[in-house]
Amino acid sequence: MEFEIFTETKILVSAFLEREVIVDIYFPEKEIPDRANLLLINDGQDLRTMGFENVLKDVYEENKISQLIYVGIHCGADRRNEYGTANVLNENGLGAKAGLYTQFVLQELLPFISENYKVTFLEKSFCGFSLGGLSALDIVWNHPTEFSKVGVFSGSLWWRNVSQDDPDFKEEKHRIMHNEIRKGNYYPWLKFFFETGTLDETADRNNNGIIDSIDDTVSLIDELIRKGYHKEDIIYLELPDGKHDVNTWKRAFPTFLQWGWGK
Repeated sequence: MEFEIFTETKILVSAFLEREVIVDIYFPEKEIPDRANLLLINDGQDLRTMGFENVLKDVYEENKISQLIYVGIHCGADRRNEYGTANVLNENGLGAKAGLYTQFVLQELLPFISENYKVTFLEKSFCGFSLGGLSALDIVWNHPTEFSKVGVFSGSLWWRNVSQDDPDFKEEKHRIMHNEIRKGNYYPWLKFFFETGTLDETADRNNNGIIDSIDDTVSLIDELIRKGYHKEDIIYLELPDGKHDVNTWKRAFPTFLQWGWGK
């Protein structure tokens, strides 16, 4: 069966962010059901680069996943402030608007989609790339009753509140998202997908032979397991030649969709 992917672009004027926000909405069928699953995607402009319609066509034509509404949220010019962690600024004071971005998502974007398309969400999930992946995880973790799944592609899980050049810097103490997991509660319905590539970067701050992006991701998964999550709650995809780029995330996206909504 050949699927046609329908797309619409909307512009929301956010009172919280004080700017216009572009969102691309992708539907695997023309008639939207009144009850549907929803996937929010940070850095929605990257979906245009990867040819997201073709990614979706391939998985639907193979009858691999159930139907979703996909919403790609384009980033703003102040991305590094809007996509940080809402509760803690990083070492350079970035993330100052992450709380406002969270409010935009919960109080403006979700109601807009529900009301504009007359749909009730059965399940809401969130994913993102790089700093957008950190943002998605931060929002889901701190608002667990709103979401059920999160996908983090090449996530900026190094985000820290003390410089690694500071003599007092300690990985186990100063990585912000790791601390958020550590001090948070256990939400048994949450499921997690993480992707990294062996060519994601070259930095290895602790000189253990493992690049930081992999180290930070694996250690965050360890925090989730210590919190009470099981291996079946978490998928970790490590691509041997994966880079920190859209082409790598494009390759990983069908695996993410199959994991989260496979038939």
